Amino acid sequence: MDVPIIAPDVPAYAHPGDAGADLVAAEAVRLEPGQRAMVGTGVRIALPDGHVAFVVPRSGLAAKHGITVVNAPGTVDAGYRGEIKVILLNTDAETAHDIAIGDRIAQLIVMPVPRVRFIPVTTLPDSVRGEGGFGSTGYNGGAA
Repeated sequence: MDVPIIAPDVPAYAHPGDAGADLVAAEAVRLEPGQRAMVGTGVRIALPDGHVAFVVPRSGLAAKHGITVVNAPGTVDAGYRGEIKVILLNTDAETAHDIAIGDRIAQLIVMPVPRVRFIPVTTLPDSVRGEGGFGSTGYNGGAA
């Protein structure tokens, strides 16, 4: 699929078969412990109708430095034409982290999304799971 883009650095896939293309910082930011910041990427895209782009964290940045995307996944709707910005959070309690221009800060995943029609009903069909939520598959919330 072709996606029109305006960007100083076009998102790129690091490896064949990767789902996410790397987004890089278009500005330098210092994230103090516990601090969050909205970081510009300079990327603007025109997704076709019926598609969405999700901004997701990079696992290496999270594992090595505790940096994550606060609203993961961030949603870029097909009609949005503004700059894609990434809300980063430094979860490390002691160490600041510097983001330099050109650093890979997140990944962009483009997917088709069906348009649904919500139909009001008075009951829902049964399922194996039913109304089981948190804990329904064995999670006990830390209880002994």
